[in-house]
Amino acid sequence: MRIPGPFRVLVVLLLVVLSWLVGSALFGGESGSPLINFFTGKRGASVEPTSETRPRKYKCGLSAPCPPKHLAFRLVSGAANVIGPKICLEDKILVSSVMNNVGRGLNIALVNGVTGELMESKSFDMWAGDITVLLKFLRVLHEGTLVLVASWDDAATKMDDEARRLFEELGSSVAKKLAFRDTWVFVGAKGIENKTPFEQLMKNNKNTNKYEGWPESLEMDGCIPLRPPGARPLEQEGV
Repeated sequence: MRIPGPFRVLVVLLLVVLSWLVGSALFGGESGSPLINFFTGKRGASVEPTSETRPRKYKCGLSAPCPPKHLAFRLVSGAANVIGPKICLEDKILVSSVMNNVGRGLNIALVNGVTGELMESKSFDMWAGDITVLLKFLRVLHEGTLVLVASWDDAATKMDDEARRLFEELGSSVAKKLAFRDTWVFVGAKGIENKTPFEQLMKNNKNTNKYEGWPESLEMDGCIPLRPPGARPLEQEGV
């Protein structure tokens, strides 16, 4: 039997209304269609975090800002012999694989302790390199120079007594203990009077190593106080 046209229209409208009611019951009956509710994030839809919900990050990714006349820093050692280290200071990347200025061994950035400006960055191969190159680099540091170090792969095979002593004079507490494939991050200064609080060491131990043959990467951040112009040797105030 042929259904009259007006009746067919009425049936279609009833089906549309019925579908809407079923959809509202399934997706939530707040104002607006279920489709609008879905895209506006209501009723448990995934929502991108807003600037108000994201934790605020400061220079070099610190969770809190540094006080005035302090430098924000973050050091990340290399991971095994695959991922290179990174040195960040005041939101500027001084050393990283992306910048193509990292190498196996010790990666060192020298920073003016008064102005916070990068003076030089260099890597020293501590597995097959010449230790005299590192010694010459450390012997001539000026008073107040900040020394930021991040290791990669092996940091100690070529380390001799003089190199360890020079790092101790920069504030290191662990330079004497640094051994084959240990992971090390360090911030010291020429002229520091005490040991730096900015140092971490992860020993190479086959029973605890995160990577086969290497311990896990180390990450350290904080705030380094600037040195007043014309100041006497640095005292224990961070560095």
